[in-house]
Amino acid sequence: MNIMPNAPTLQSLVDEVVARVPALSLAVLNETHDELKDKPQYHQLFAGWLRERPRFIGDFESSLRPLLAAAREGKDPLQRSAPVRLDTLSLVDEKQALQDVAIAHVVSVIEDRSKPELHQLGNFFAALRGIARPLKNDNPLRPALFAQALNRAMQGVDMDPEGRYALMRVAAQPLANAVHTIYGALCQQLREADLINMVASHGAGIKASEQRQRQFANTHATALPTSLDSLARRVDELNSRPQRLGMRLPTQPPAASGGDLLSRLYGQILADPNLLPMVKQLLARLQVAVARLAQTDGSLLRRADHPTWQLLNRVSAHGQAFENPNDERLREFLSFMDAQVQQLVAAPVPTALQFQQTLNAVDQQIRQHASQRSERSAVALAALEREQQRGDWLKLLREQLKEQLADAPLTASLRKFLLSTWVEVIVQAMVLHGRDAPEALAYIGLVDELLDSLQLPATEAQRDQFRSRLPGLVSRMEQGMASIAMDASKRQAIMTELMQQHGRILRGLPALAEATPSRPAKAGQELSPEELLQQLLTERESQLPSHWAHSQVDRGHLPTVPVSLYAGQDEDKARVALEAWMDQLQIGNWYHLFLQSQWMTAQIAWISESRQFFLFVGQDADERHSLTRGAIEQLLANGLITALEEESLVQRAVTTLMQDLDAHS
Repeated sequence: MNIMPNAPTLQSLVDEVVARVPALSLAVLNETHDELKDKPQYHQLFAGWLRERPRFIGDFESSLRPLLAAAREGKDPLQRSAPVRLDTLSLVDEKQALQDVAIAHVVSVIEDRSKPELHQLGNFFAALRGIARPLKNDNPLRPALFAQALNRAMQGVDMDPEGRYALMRVAAQPLANAVHTIYGALCQQLREADLINMVASHGAGIKASEQRQRQFANTHATALPTSLDSLARRVDELNSRPQRLGMRLPTQPPAASGGDLLSRLYGQILADPNLLPMVKQLLARLQVAVARLAQTDGSLLRRADHPTWQLLNRVSAHGQAFENPNDERLREFLSFMDAQVQQLVAAPVPTALQFQQTLNAVDQQIRQHASQRSERSAVALAALEREQQRGDWLKLLREQLKEQLADAPLTASLRKFLLSTWVEVIVQAMVLHGRDAPEALAYIGLVDELLDSLQLPATEAQRDQFRSRLPGLVSRMEQGMASIAMDASKRQAIMTELMQQHGRILRGLPALAEATPSRPAKAGQELSPEELLQQLLTERESQLPSHWAHSQVDRGHLPTVPVSLYAGQDEDKARVALEAWMDQLQIGNWYHLFLQSQWMTAQIAWISESRQFFLFVGQDADERHSLTRGAIEQLLANGLITALEEESLVQRAVTTLMQDLDAHS
């Protein structure tokens, strides 16, 4: 496409948006405020909004402007960054998933409000890049850009995740209205440059998968798919109709026999636009074996769950997951399939059992390769798996320590510290490094050291050893408390109390069962030897290095305990359907899912034993996401995750053929 010299450019269109940002943010602010204020059901949201309202414009614009700056430079403003380390994972839990659901809702509302404008802009940006088929990501000013900025601005609202989610939904329409004005202005520039007709038909073809991803609002359609058995019965009805009515079939009947039905059904399968050419060639070779099977197996054209159709669906879905037909993983899979197909074709009379065995071999191959993709995240996955045992470990250690501390000379607060906080420190090390890891064993051993430090030394030599061990003991306790990000004030209270106990022992006094608070010296009053020693110890303690007390501990990669099952779900049938869908998740399956403001295609590479954690690896091996079960349930309930096989190859062919029969009947 030739662009006129004075035509709009990427930079000029982005500059136009930047100029309109103040008006955009003000419009969203005012319209959202009016919506919340006028409706009683938003009373609680309105209170939270009032706290955010004074800083909303600043938060929204500071989130949006960097995205626009990246777009102006020709970058994808929402490009996912590669992980810093391959052995760490960011966990998508229910709260994060709720953000993705909110973002997807905002995107959907904007798209519904500006469909023609988005079509024109998408074609324009695709034309600038010389791309024949425009995709969502070709538009650097796509709705997800504004939705992401709104989400970031809402993170400052002092509300729980559900409240922020509800607030995002309220603000969606005001944002869509304001963005529609901007899109209209950009399209006006295209019209003034006489570019509308040139881009109107550019890239008219859109991949079915892309179109499916755009149907967020229509995900839960109630129409049931046509079954293979229904198709066969429809054919029987058409074949019997001429005899019953005394009529003759047309010269070109839609179907005449079981063999013809199979031929036409397989023709629809091979005509599916989602099939890669190499996969289509493979399935075309397999047709010979399928036709032979149909001669001896009457259930083939009646059962949608026949292993033959399951095999076709599996191969199709796996091939559909690869955008690049030259992907080495795809080529390796097709090479494996060539050998499998050859065995079926070579069989004079293939059986359903042979197709089932081939299906099993394919599943094993896919799962094996998917599992290999999780090896680079082995350390993080091991921690995720151990996370499931956190509760059991906490309970077991707490019981063991309670027995160990029964007769120990401890104050109530020190006893509570060891039975609660220090147990968490030990279990945290077990989760991160392993149950028998040196780090965990060291924290377990520190309990004995602490108890020993509260015993009176019998000799002067033992007293000297006691003094030399104290700094190391204090340092390791600080390190342990920092590992769980213990509040600084609580940490200081424990260390002060322990220091008082050690001060008594240094003076030759036994530790007390209850701490005795030190008395501050009055002005002009001479300190007693005991108080002077206490003050010196306090000063010495305050000068100890406290690196761990000030280190920032990144706990974002540590999983939280997920919710049991999806909040707010009351209908028994929906719950059963949800659990059934979750039970079908298995290693090797590919899914379309909405994460981090955009759709991605990813494969399950690992599932924890309790099926509470799932590792998804994208087409790019560095694109890894660990999701809790609760997060997947949130995405599923809102139409933001779907298996590539859910709308299977065979089902699409059956539906198309039934429509063809109805049209000719």
